[in-house]
Amino acid sequence: MLPFLIVGGVGLAVLLISLVVGDIFDHFDIGDGAISGTALGIAAVVFGASGALTTTNGLDTLWAYVLAAVLAIIAYVIAVVFVKRLTKSSDGVPASALGLSGVTRSTVSPAGGEVSLDGPHEVERRLAYADDTIAEGVRVRVIEHAGTRVKVVAE
Repeated sequence: MLPFLIVGGVGLAVLLISLVVGDIFDHFDIGDGAISGTALGIAAVVFGASGALTTTNGLDTLWAYVLAAVLAIIAYVIAVVFVKRLTKSSDGVPASALGLSGVTRSTVSPAGGEVSLDGPHEVERRLAYADDTIAEGVRVRVIEHAGTRVKVVAE
């Protein structure tokens, strides 16, 4: 049972690293995304967990390895399909907020602040900054969009 626990533990570590840091195999571009750290982590965790469970329930060790390998391959394929689908569905380009109006939710200054904008894709607050200090609750208009922050002026 120890090999299953080791593989499962390594898989969990790879999965956590891929989820926190990002996919560790993105830099290699192998097979158009066929190798995914997230999918490998999932497959190793499934291999370890299913092998440990089948071994503790009395299944012969050879069959435990076979069953664990089959389930790990199935989990890997499913994970790769989902990762590819999610990657293709996200365009990564935020909608421009240039010209949108909104309200300051905190005092906005050159150092920063928060605004809520009245746009179709604006559901949360945005970080904002302004040349002059603008008090909370004042209507503003976006004049510049820099990354995730917006530059605003009072209307």
